[in-house]
Amino acid sequence: QVQLVESGGGLVQAGGSLRLSCAASGKYFTINVMGWYRQTPGKQRVLVASITNGGSANYADSVKGRATISRDNAKNTVDLQMNSLKPEDTAVYYCYCNAVLSYGSSTRVTYWGQGTQVTVSS
Repeated sequence: QVQLVESGGGLVQAGGSLRLSCAASGKYFTINVMGWYRQTPGKQRVLVASITNGGSANYADSVKGRATISRDNAKNTVDLQMNSLKPEDTAVYYCYCNAVLSYGSSTRVTYWGQGTQVTVSS
């Protein structure tokens, strides 16, 4: 089992910046991918950015050039720095990870944080 705890959401003006952080804990063998999704009311959760344990990052087109994802494998944390925020970035942001729970297992299990609200005012 993996527990994810997010922090850093809040209210920010358009054009401002925000840094979201997420820390993983629990009992597992390794975490392959960590990242962030976001969701607005009535819509599906969509990927914002992800990063592998090797440091390979992937971004949604909507945040490319404005977001930077980083990861500390030793601390099992992932951060998302978002700059030049727009009102359309307003959403609940969820941290997630894909974990392998035991040595030798090929099964990856996805875990989610509880979500943190980001509101960008115009």
